[in-house]
Formats: sequence, structure tokens, C-alpha cells
Amino acid sequence: MKKLFSLLLALALILSLGAPAFAGADAQASAYEPVTVLYTNDIHTHIDQELNFALTAMYRDTFDNVLLVDAGDQIQGTVFGAMDKGRTVIDLMNAVGYDLATLGNHEFDYGIGGALDAVEWADFPYVSCNFYHEKDGSREDNVLDPYKVFEVGGRKIAFIGITTPESFYKSTPAYFQDDDGNFIYGIAGDEDGAALYESVQQAINDASTEADTVIALGHLGVDPAASPWTSREVIAHTTGLDAFIDGHSHEEIPMEEVTDAGGNTVILTQAGSYFQNLGRMTIAPDGAIETTLMSMADVKAAMFDLMCAGEKLDMEEDVRALNASWIAQVEEDLGEVIGTTEDVLDNYDKQGNRLVRCQETNTGDFVADALYYLFNETNIVEGYPADVAITNGGGIRSGAVTGEISYLTCKNMLPFGNVACLVQVTGQQILDMLEHSVRLVGTDKENGGFLQVSGLKFTVDTSVDSSVETGENNEFLRVIHSRRVKDVMVLSHETGKYEPLDPEATYNVAGTNYLLRDLGEGYSMLQGAVNILDYVMEEYMVLANYINSFEDTDGDGLPNVTGYSDVNGDGRITIE
Repeated sequence: MKKLFSLLLALALILSLGAPAFAGADAQASAYEPVTVLYTNDIHTHIDQELNFALTAMYRDTFDNVLLVDAGDQIQGTVFGAMDKGRTVIDLMNAVGYDLATLGNHEFDYGIGGALDAVEWADFPYVSCNFYHEKDGSREDNVLDPYKVFEVGGRKIAFIGITTPESFYKSTPAYFQDDDGNFIYGIAGDEDGAALYESVQQAINDASTEADTVIALGHLGVDPAASPWTSREVIAHTTGLDAFIDGHSHEEIPMEEVTDAGGNTVILTQAGSYFQNLGRMTIAPDGAIETTLMSMADVKAAMFDLMCAGEKLDMEEDVRALNASWIAQVEEDLGEVIGTTEDVLDNYDKQGNRLVRCQETNTGDFVADALYYLFNETNIVEGYPADVAITNGGGIRSGAVTGEISYLTCKNMLPFGNVACLVQVTGQQILDMLEHSVRLVGTDKENGGFLQVSGLKFTVDTSVDSSVETGENNEFLRVIHSRRVKDVMVLSHETGKYEPLDPEATYNVAGTNYLLRDLGEGYSMLQGAVNILDYVMEEYMVLANYINSFEDTDGDGLPNVTGYSDVNGDGRITIE
């Protein structure tokens, strides 16, 4: 009997020792509740979409344990941001109740001051682990907190902010400098990506001491042209991330599994752009993460199902009212019709590809011609006619334009608020400029720095590989060997004919301060260009001024824009 008792006691002891392990695991899992993270990226001030801030706020309120975050490029892109430098968009995000955001490259389009204003206006924090103060070429402290930890549903979740190093040339390098040209701000991301990876890994290590789930909230993208700074590469060179909410490349990535440096799986997602989708991440009690993208129809269907189940859903009236009033005010201010066109000014092919970033388009011709006209026909600056006018394709954001043209049409075509200017350069600088412009022609990569031109013709020989060498911020350094740009011709004011460009001669080039003065898109060869006249007028007013030069051929009292019938332009840029 004693032996039996001893055996039973031993068995009970074994079972009792094993029980806490299972009970503890169950207790730990039951301590967590499901958490939802809703996310947006690259809204670019498209507040007039069917899926908008009001609908987002309404959907968010259907969850108990929820966070709402944004992965950058909120305040620039359309007239709804440009009219007040993004203030109303931030007010809308405040009203919605965003919990967190990171800086995209276009947050810097209003200058460092504009980006920091957005941070100040926001009721939610901005985070970035790789945006820092710089002094004498050395990194100092971070401008923003590198991460933020939230406790939701019993779980501690850290979000690490990451800003694309492309901000240096996709915004304006001068914004990061003092008046003497010294860099006082930096964004970690050298040529091999090591500085970026190190910044992210340090933030992961620090955040991991406070949180049990670590998520990157980055504005990096997956475009190969951004290598080595893409989100996939950051994941591959770091360990400790559970997920990566991305932006910048405007991709729709519902859920992608990417392997990190330690062989672990990290969930990568991106919600497209322009409020096409709302991202939804679910973190289960056991820590498993799933993500999906929800269109406007998906969001409405989900809420309809809840209402059918007896849930009472309240529309976020304050958000809806603010959204509607700002749209109405902007449209009223800029809605005056100033001209018409029977042509279709476009930048896209039938597949939706942005032609304006890789070839001549009729809209690009129209914008460049407007700049050319401003400095040649309006006596803006006496004695300095523009020999050439240029504009970068990435700054032209409109789709098809036909029929009535208003100030709002012009503003939506050129939403970034750049200002016209005139500089004097050498023919050699123009040659380098064109070579830099076409370095990606013939590849599958877009180039926001592709130049649309007026007063100029040239040919691109794609059988010659580009030999343009760029620096760590994608700025032009030199052409190493053969050039692919040939037969460059400039329209002569004296003869009215196109004549060969002379590398030794000087030319007056019209454009915007973004390209010609601040050296945006990497046009560093223009460093030292002689400034003739700056801050003339904003781009959309340059267009309005040009439209007014056309005749009223319909007798309706409005100028009729003609001469731009082919979306591929009129043959200024030949690609062979």
C-alpha cells in the first residue's frame, strides 16, 4: 500500500511540475487580446477620394484594441496640401485620431521648416531613427524619437520610424543646409546602405527592451532604383523586426514574407497610394501577424456587415465636415475657368504607366513651353531671353486634361509650389544635365528627374549604356565614358532655326528653383550657375499666364489651347 501511495504521490508531483508550464503558456496567451493596426501611406493630400479620412475614422471606431499609423508623404501632392502647406491635412489627421506617423521625402518639400511645422501641428508623434542633426560632417542627436511604444490589448508594441535617404534629392538638398551650404541635418543612408541598416538595428535593439512586438514604420519602398535603401534590403540586413509597414514606392503589397538576417520571417506590407486602400494588420494573442489591404468597397462592406449584426456606427461628422469645407474652399478659390482645350493633355499610356518620367509627353511640352513663354514674351526680365526651358517629369502630377481649364486644373497639374526662375549656364552643363536626365531611359525604372524641354531638341541612343556616375545622394558626379545624348539642337532667337549646342557657349535656362537653384533630382552639375532672376511666380500661375496667350477661336471669351494633340509630344526628344 505504501509503495502504491508513493507511486501515486510521485505521479501527482510530476503532473504538478508539468502543469505550470502549460498553464503559464495559456495564461500568457490569454493575457493578450487581438490588436488591429490600421495604416495609410502616400496619401499625398488626396482628401477628395471615396476612401478618405472620415471613412477611416468611422472604420477605426469599430475596433476595441486599435492603432492608426501613417508611413509618410501626407502633406504634399495636390492643391489641397499646397494651398496651406499641409496644415489642413494635419488637422484632419488630428481629427481622425492618428496615433503615429513617420516622415516621407515629400514632407520636406516645404523645407525643413515645413517638415518640422507638420510635426509641431500634429497631435500625434512623428518618429524617425535615421533623421539627425549634423555638425561639421558628424552625426549628432536624432531630430525625432527613433521609436514609440504603445500598450494595447495587453501587448507592448514598438513602432520604429525610418525616413528614406532619397529625401536629399527627391526633395531639395539645400533644405538640409545652412546659409553657407553646410549640412546641418542628415538622413543615415550611405552608398552601401550600412549606415541606414545600423540606425535601424540600433532602434530595434533599444525598442526590444521595452516591447514584445517591434514594427518598422518606414518610408523606403521596394523600387530597385532606391537600392540599397529599400524595405526588403533593410529587413535582410537586420534582425528583430516582426513586421514592416512601408511607403514611398506606391506599391500594393497586401502581405509579403521577407527573411531577415537571422533567417526569421518578417511581414512586409504597403497600402498603395492616394487613399486607394486602407491597410489592416491583425496581431493575434499568440503574436502571429496577418495583413491585408482594404479598398473603399471592402471598408464599406465590413461596416455594413456590422450594422446588419446590430452594431450602431456613428459617422465622424467633425472629420467629414472639415474635409468637405476645405475641399469647397479650395475649389472656390481656384475654380475660375481660364481657358479650354480640345486636345487631351496626358502623361500616361493605356496601361497607366507614367510616361512623363521616361519620355516626352504633350503635358511636359505644355509646361516647358509655359516657362519658355514667360521669359521670352512677357518682358519679365529685359535683355535675358530664355534659350531653353526645362521641367522635371516628377513634378507633373495630372492625368488626362481636356475641356475647361481652371486655376485648379493648373494647380493639380503642378501641385508642388515650385517657383519659376532663370539661370545662366554653359552648353557643357546642359549636356551633363541631359545625360543625367536620360540615364534610366530604356530600363523599367521611373525617373522623376526626367526633363521635359522647350527650345531644345536631342536624341537618346539607348544602344549606349549610361555611364553617369552619381554620389551617395544620387547627385550627378560625372560621365565616365560614352554619352547616349546626341544631336543636341537649340532654337536660335536670331535665326528662328535649331542650331547645334555649343559646349563652350553660355545659355539662359528657364525652370524652377527646385531644379536650377536648389539642385533637386541630383542636378549638381548646375552648382555655380549664374542666377539671373528667381522667385518670379508659382508654377501653376506660369501655366495660367501661358494659357492667356492663346486666341479665343470659339468666340466664348476663353483662350483655346491648341498644338498639343499627341500624348507623345511633337518630337523634341527622339529615343532610338
